[in-house]
Amino acid sequence: MQKVLIALLKGIIYNENTPELWNDLLNNQQAIIEYFNHIGLELFIDESEGYAFLRQQDFTNSEVDLPQLITKRQLSYPVSLLCVLMRKQLLENDTSNGNNRVILTLEQIVDMMSVYLPQRSNEHKTREQIETCINKLIDLGFLRKLKNNENRYEVKRIIKAIVDAQWLSNLDKKLEEYHQYANSN
Repeated sequence: MQKVLIALLKGIIYNENTPELWNDLLNNQQAIIEYFNHIGLELFIDESEGYAFLRQQDFTNSEVDLPQLITKRQLSYPVSLLCVLMRKQLLENDTSNGNNRVILTLEQIVDMMSVYLPQRSNEHKTREQIETCINKLIDLGFLRKLKNNENRYEVKRIIKAIVDAQWLSNLDKKLEEYHQYANSN
C-alpha cells in the first residue's frame, strides 16, 4: 500500500500505465481514503476512466483550518483555452463514436486554437505560443505526446475531472473580466 500512497502524492495513477498499483489502490481504497483524510486530502477515483488523484479538501465552511498541501495553479488564458478545447474534443468523441481515445495532430490543435487567439503578423510566434501551451498540458498530465509520432497527442481522460462545470463557470467569470478590461482601454 505504501507504493500507492507515494504514487498518489507524486501525481496521477492510471490503470493503463500501472495496473498493479491500480489494483492495490482499489483493494485498499477505504484505508487510503482514511489516511489522506487525516491530512486534509481527498482521494478522487474514476474507475470507469481508470485514473485516480488527490485533491485538497474544501474547508471553507468548517472549523478545520489546515494548510494547503496541494497548491492551485493559475493558468494563462491560452492554456485555459486549450484545456477547454481538449475537453470539448473528449465530449464530441464520446458522443459520436464511443472510441475511448482522442488523438490529435499538432496541426489540428493549432487550427483549433488559432481561431481564439489574437491575430499576429508573425504566424510562427503564434505557433510557438500554442506549442508552449501544449507542453504545459503535457506537464499537467492532460495531454500525452505519442512516442511513435512526435506531432500527435492523446488527450488524457483526466481532463474531464479537472475541466468540470465549476471550472468552466470560473473560466466564464475570468473571460468576462478580460472582456471588461479590454473594453475599458
